[in-house]
Amino acid sequence: MNVVPFDQPDTLPIIFNRGLIGVYHDWCESFNTYPRTYDLLHMSYLLQSLANSRCDIIEIAAEIDRILRPGRWFVLQDNIGMIRKMDRVLRSLHYKTAIMRRQFLVARKSFWRPDSTGS
Repeated sequence: MNVVPFDQPDTLPIIFNRGLIGVYHDWCESFNTYPRTYDLLHMSYLLQSLANSRCDIIEIAAEIDRILRPGRWFVLQDNIGMIRKMDRVLRSLHYKTAIMRRQFLVARKSFWRPDSTGS
């Protein structure tokens, strides 16, 4: 599934011409899908374009966490400032992360569960 930000240049015709499917979406809103649907999410310079919008990086990370299956992957291509911000947020959500070539963040969602220490 290809998701094109509604306020960015229209690339859906190119996607459709290749026989793929896609939709327009505002990433400041919840994505209309079941939780834990996707095995891989990739964003290319999306956070940089959302930096001055009405939503925060934490809201976007929460939506990524909601739709990504445990044990699966998230790849972000952006400037190093946005990568470092998202890295901190994803680590707080117990993702395993690595920064590659100062332009990619590769993260794997863990199967983390809170400790069951009874009181």
